Amino acid sequence: MAVKLYKPTSAGRRIHSVTDYSVLHKKHKTPKSLLMSKARPAGRNNSGKITVRHQGGGFRRKVRLVDFSRADKQNIPAKVLTVEYDPTRTAFISLVAYQDGDRRYVLTAEGMKVGDKLMYGDKAEIHPGNRLMLKNIPVGSFVHDIELIPGQGGKIARSAGAYAILQTVEAGYALLKMPSGEIRRVKETALASVGQLANADWMNVRIGKAGRRRLMGWRPSVRGKVMNPVDHPHGGGEGVNPIGLKYPKTPWGKHALGVKTRSKKKYSNKMIVQRRAK
Repeated sequence: MAVKLYKPTSAGRRIHSVTDYSVLHKKHKTPKSLLMSKARPAGRNNSGKITVRHQGGGFRRKVRLVDFSRADKQNIPAKVLTVEYDPTRTAFISLVAYQDGDRRYVLTAEGMKVGDKLMYGDKAEIHPGNRLMLKNIPVGSFVHDIELIPGQGGKIARSAGAYAILQTVEAGYALLKMPSGEIRRVKETALASVGQLANADWMNVRIGKAGRRRLMGWRPSVRGKVMNPVDHPHGGGEGVNPIGLKYPKTPWGKHALGVKTRSKKKYSNKMIVQRRAK
């Protein structure tokens, strides 16, 4: 996949870019059973209070139901019918048809094409998009859509261009190097899909203008240093001034940028061999 540029016919057009979607299938009918309407909370909790700021608006989107497990389709071949854009995620998705007549969406791996055969099972080939247990995948392979707990469905490496590296398998556990650099143990019976996810150039796309950001569901953000002292710890001062503190703070006076929020008693801490780089 590539990034597409346009002629600079306006100030916003000059600096913005888009993903090249010419490789996708535009003329296809999405099965209604795989579509779902979902209300957007816009940063509000169950009582209607804003808990995450700067969210709201955005283009209306329908959720595609993606199969992150494939556990009930063991050893049933599937054929890739489409490679599609998904408005609710950065990665591309593919509609696959199983031999038993069932149709489902799966994440699209780099190299997957229409007409390819996919398989989940112990004897599946090491081919982009195929799904196996970690113990059956060669060491050094790229994997995505990885289960943290066997049978739970894929939870890790599901965004565009993401992958983890299978480093070793021993004593019932697989050692994975995560996209963040963290090295973590996962049970060798957990499922993972082979390959790197498609649309890796998504990270190089430039938004370009404020209106495009609004269509994505983001509302404007005001810097704390341009506020008054009553409104933000960074506020106040004459003219252009620094924050005036040893470290940045949130609007509520808590430490920001670099403060650890992970619980020291998190149940999965024992599975982390090496934390991600700072």
